[in-house]
Amino acid sequence: MKNDKKKLQYRINRQIRVPEVRIVGDDIESQVIATRQALQLAEQKGLDLVEISPNAQPPVCRIIDYSKFLYQQKKHQKELKAKQVKIEVKEIRFGPQTDEHDYDFKLKHAKEFLSDGNKVKAYVFFRGRSILFKEQGEVLLLRFANDLEEYGKVEQMPVLEGKRMIIFLTPKKTATPKPAEKAEASASFKEERKAPQQKAKKEYAGPKVEGEDF
Repeated sequence: MKNDKKKLQYRINRQIRVPEVRIVGDDIESQVIATRQALQLAEQKGLDLVEISPNAQPPVCRIIDYSKFLYQQKKHQKELKAKQVKIEVKEIRFGPQTDEHDYDFKLKHAKEFLSDGNKVKAYVFFRGRSILFKEQGEVLLLRFANDLEEYGKVEQMPVLEGKRMIIFLTPKKTATPKPAEKAEASASFKEERKAPQQKAKKEYAGPKVEGEDF
């Protein structure tokens, strides 16, 4: 039943009832002739008359073996699907007091994500009353975007949503993966997973909020 529906997508042979058509095909001179003549020509070659552009004036028909035509159409659709680029959104999370080691580690991965053609959603998560100092988060995200200028461009400037300040970066078309840099980021990531380090918290330079651990 599914194959029958596919075949009905195109009118062929006696199903074509317009008075004249433009014919095309291998070793076929493109010309407008009576549909009756087009059918006779197709029959002489042992082929089918397939209507490929019904809305043209007059409709365009290809003289071809119908099974071969369906195969070519299916192959073409597969090729188009294969060429479609799937873009993923990679998330990177920061804290308002992210230290330099953690920042550099995440920056390397962001470069890799953008080089691979993915978007990056970076955000600063504010815990408790630390949201009073959301300006720090905005400065961090703008610095992050600036450091990634060669790899991506800002799609959305930092915006506060609940307890998170978010920025979106989209890859530049000219950005290309750097093998050495990708290898370094991968090695750093493996080392980080294998032997987690206790990251020293950077001393907070702003006013201290009583009861809040920065």
